[in-house]
Amino acid sequence: MTDHKIFDQQLERRSINRWIIATAGIVMQVALGSVYAWSVFRIPLTRTYGWSISQVTLTFEVAILVLGFSSFAGGLWMKRIGPRSMAVIGGLCYGLGVILAGQARGHLGLLYLSFGVLGGFGLGLCYIIPVATLIKWFPDKRGMMTGLAVAGFGAGALVTAPVAERLIPSVGLPATFGILGSAYLVAILCSAFLMKNPPEGFQPPGRQPALRAGTQGNGRDLALGEALRTWQWYALWAMLFLNTIAGISIISQAAPMSQEIARTSAATAAGLVGIISIANAAGRFLWAWVSDFLGRARVFQVMFLAQAVVFVLLSLVHNFGMLAILLFIVLLCYGGGFGTMPAFAADFFGPRNVGSVYGLMLTAWGFAALCGPTLIAHVRQSTGHYTQALDVIAGIMLVSAILPFVIRPPRSRNAEPGDAAPTQPNPALNPIR
Repeated sequence: MTDHKIFDQQLERRSINRWIIATAGIVMQVALGSVYAWSVFRIPLTRTYGWSISQVTLTFEVAILVLGFSSFAGGLWMKRIGPRSMAVIGGLCYGLGVILAGQARGHLGLLYLSFGVLGGFGLGLCYIIPVATLIKWFPDKRGMMTGLAVAGFGAGALVTAPVAERLIPSVGLPATFGILGSAYLVAILCSAFLMKNPPEGFQPPGRQPALRAGTQGNGRDLALGEALRTWQWYALWAMLFLNTIAGISIISQAAPMSQEIARTSAATAAGLVGIISIANAAGRFLWAWVSDFLGRARVFQVMFLAQAVVFVLLSLVHNFGMLAILLFIVLLCYGGGFGTMPAFAADFFGPRNVGSVYGLMLTAWGFAALCGPTLIAHVRQSTGHYTQALDVIAGIMLVSAILPFVIRPPRSRNAEPGDAAPTQPNPALNPIR
C-alpha cells in the first residue's frame, strides 16, 4: 500500500473521530446553556428569601457579564494548556458555583459570588472551547459546526427548566441547586476528556487546503494583537453587540410583554418563554449553516433588517399568535448572531487563534446583557408601555444594517504584489454587492 493511501486512511479515521468530538462539544454546551433557565428560580428565590425581582435578576446579569470576560481569558489560557485542561477547570468552576448557590440561604452576596462570579467564570472558560476546537476540526463546515455547538447552549434551558420545576417543590431550593450543579459537573467533565485539537495542518478527506482571503490576504493566522490592530475586529464586535441587544431585551421582558401586550395569563406567558428558547437554539444552527452558502456579512444584514421590521410590528400587535411569531423571529436572529460570528472571526483572522480573538469579542455579550434589558426596562417604566422602547430598538437595528454592508476582510500590510490568492473564493467571505 502506498504512503498516499495510508495517509488517506488516517485522514478518514480522524474525520470519523471529529464527529465524536463534535458530539461532546454539543453536550458540553447544553450543560452550560442551563444558565438560560435562571428565570425558573426567580419566583422561588423571591418567595423563600424575600429578595426583590431585580436582586434575583442581577444574579443572571452578573453571570453573563463575567462569562463575556472569562471567555477571553479562556481563549488565551486554552492556547497554553489545551482545550481538555481548560474544560476541566471551567466545569469545576461552573458546577461548584451552582452547588454553592444552593447554600446561599438568604445571603444575597453569596448568591452573586457563587452563581454569578464563580459560575459565570466557569461558563466563559468552557463556552469558547467547543467553538474554537470545532472550527479547527471542520474547516469544510465551519459555519454549520459552530452553529451546532452554540445551538446546544441555546437549548440548555429546554432541558434544565422542566427538571428544575419538578425538583424545586419536591426537594427544595438547596438540594435542587446541588443536584443540577452535580449533573452539570459530570456532563462537562465527561465531555472535556474528548476535547482535543486536530493535528497540525489537518484537512478532512477530499478537501484541498486553500489560502483564506480573510487572513490579511496571505493565508496567515493573526494573533490577538494583530487582529486588534484592524478596524474589522471592532466592526465584528459592534455587530455582535448590536444584534445581542435586541434579542436579550426580549429575553428579559418576554413574559411581562406577553401579559401586557396580548393580555395573556401567566401560564401562557411562561409557555412563550419556552417557544422563544426553541428559536434561540434553532437560530444558532440555521443562520450559521446558511452563512456557509450565503456569506456571513449578508446573513447579518438580513438579520438586522428583519429585526428592524419586526420591532416596528411589535409595537402594533395585540394578538398572542402574532406576538409569538414576531418574538420567535427576533430570537432566531439573536441565536444566529452567536452561531455565525465565530465562523466570521475565523474567516477574517484565521482559525488558529480564534479562541482568544473571538473570546475577547464575547465581551460584547456581557455589555449587551447590561444595556439591552436596562434600556427596555427604563423606557417601559418611564412611559408606561413598550411602544417607544420597541421603536428605539427598531431604529438601532436599521442603523446596524450598515455595518455588514461596508465590512471587508482585512488585507495584508506586508503582502507583495505577486502573492498568491485563493483559487476558489469562499462565498462566506464575499462582501455584499
